[in-house]
Amino acid sequence: MTAPAPTLATPTGVVVAPPDLDREQWLAVRRTGIGGSDVAALLGMSKYTSPLELYLDKLGELGDVPRSPELVEAAFWGHVHEPSVANVFAERSGLRVVEGPGVLAHVERRWMLANVDRYVLEPGERTPSSLLEIKTRSAFQLDEWLLGVPDGPALQTHWYLAVTGYQHAHVAALLGGNRLLVHRVERDEQLVEHLVDLVGAFWQRVLDRTPPPVDGSEATESLLGHLYAVRPDAVTVADPAEVLPLLERRRELKRREQRVEAELREIDNRLKATAGESEVVEVQGSTAYTFRQNGPLAQKRFIAAHPALAASYTHQVDALNTTRLAAEHADTVREFRARRLVVPKENSAA
Repeated sequence: MTAPAPTLATPTGVVVAPPDLDREQWLAVRRTGIGGSDVAALLGMSKYTSPLELYLDKLGELGDVPRSPELVEAAFWGHVHEPSVANVFAERSGLRVVEGPGVLAHVERRWMLANVDRYVLEPGERTPSSLLEIKTRSAFQLDEWLLGVPDGPALQTHWYLAVTGYQHAHVAALLGGNRLLVHRVERDEQLVEHLVDLVGAFWQRVLDRTPPPVDGSEATESLLGHLYAVRPDAVTVADPAEVLPLLERRRELKRREQRVEAELREIDNRLKATAGESEVVEVQGSTAYTFRQNGPLAQKRFIAAHPALAASYTHQVDALNTTRLAAEHADTVREFRARRLVVPKENSAA
């Protein structure tokens, strides 16, 4: 007997999970495919999540890796502001917005997932014809949003277009809590096809349990510092063909880094010498650079020169005595330490 065709919620999207899942259920659904918030990460364009971290997350092998407090706070305020932004978008655009039926998947590629913020109905229509993606961002990002949707949110929006089958989307960004910018994003079929190919290749890695290569991102650096349950003083016998070229390349880069630092210091010193007693240096009628006396306070010299004044501005600060804590509770402290790479000096010789 032939199974009935799935009911479409959008031109190419079917509902695979209801909207009222608890967090554990929601995480389980996310691991069945790739969602819009995953796309920038798997392409190496996320500040907070690397392709390797996303890969492990999809396999359920990430473990208890600490999340960035900055990211958690941003996600909280994004969730709080979402209904207000949706309402203001509707008022200003004259379009009606509704919440969706839950998590969508592409009807033919069920690993293509979408958690759409809102769906948009044209005047007089009873079914949505596009979607609304809502972002909350810092005022410092205003310039990035003035001329259009930045790359990360644009890729996420196009992924939702790929899943839903819609021909356009609206992106509403609240900047600094007091300025709303709205952009319409038209479907780019070539970009959609390219995304599906790239994301599909990553998803195949997950299915094949073939991890992506380790990259040089800060997100990967942070992940590797907390990823494994470390066995104290355990030894890994590594393949010389893999490790020795890396160590040699590291030594080469360290030597280059030292040369660049020395050259940069020389240039800075020459610029400082040119400034002499002045704080502003002009070239051809405009400011070329400044050398102002507004750097960090030399506290020891200040205290020695003005002990009474320094005493009146000195206060006690509660601080964790990490030295004593580590000495008396070494095992407990160890759980909260990040890992640190140290290459012995004898291996760093030219």
